Amino acid sequence: MMALFNKTSLECSKLITEHYSTSFTLGIKTLDRKFHLPIYAIYGFVRYADEIVDTFHEYDKKTLLSRFKRDTYQAIEEGISLNPILQSFQLVVRQYNIELELIEAFLKSMEMDLYNQDYDADGYTEYIYGSAEVVGLMCLRVFCEGDCLEFDRLSSPARKLGAAFQKVNFLRDLKSDFVDRGRTYFPGVDFSDFGLDAKQLIENDIQRDFDEAYIGIMNLPQGARMGVYLAYKYYQTLFAKIKQVPASRIQTERVRVPNPQKIALLAQTYLKYRLNVL
Repeated sequence: MMALFNKTSLECSKLITEHYSTSFTLGIKTLDRKFHLPIYAIYGFVRYADEIVDTFHEYDKKTLLSRFKRDTYQAIEEGISLNPILQSFQLVVRQYNIELELIEAFLKSMEMDLYNQDYDADGYTEYIYGSAEVVGLMCLRVFCEGDCLEFDRLSSPARKLGAAFQKVNFLRDLKSDFVDRGRTYFPGVDFSDFGLDAKQLIENDIQRDFDEAYIGIMNLPQGARMGVYLAYKYYQTLFAKIKQVPASRIQTERVRVPNPQKIALLAQTYLKYRLNVL
């Protein structure tokens, strides 16, 4: 009955993704079917870790994260966990040989959120790597299905795509991060006096990440390309909306892409895929 236990665990990760993120769910559904459950498993794992540090304010978050980290490594070592999210994640880690270094870097960034309220350049680079770039690398391990040469060739663009997504999130979530939680991720930026020049510097950096990421997306395995491209287009659309918001208002409103526009992006992406221009 292990097959049933594994299937229900993976379905739990799918449920989490569907409830937490309509955009990522749409992206995953446009991947080749063989990638669906592994990517749901990765998303479920990173989402729950993020929830610990961002949401559970009435609990001892340090203890919860420490337990989650310990349980993660135990699940990977033993090949089983009664936590369905960790069970599905360890299945994917073991099947696709996802490096423990990537998991360690991710959990380190989650720990940083427990203590750090602002970041210098080195801390920012480390946080972006651990919180976002390694997630792109985990997904790339799945997409490459054991082809190490292809993984090495696409690693840098995968990291850039993760970085671009995270930096866009930082701009989108300035109200909750800076105003509500007192966190400042962008180094050397005074958000109490945030102006056009500072905003444009951040936007230029994000655009460079997107540009490099796009080259990698176009070289992904066919079964992964459409889904990753859709996520890329969603974030490009969100980024374009953020760029239209004046610096004086970026801390008071949270920019969103409405669901009808997400569906339109899906239709446009599917058309490009069918016309073989992806």
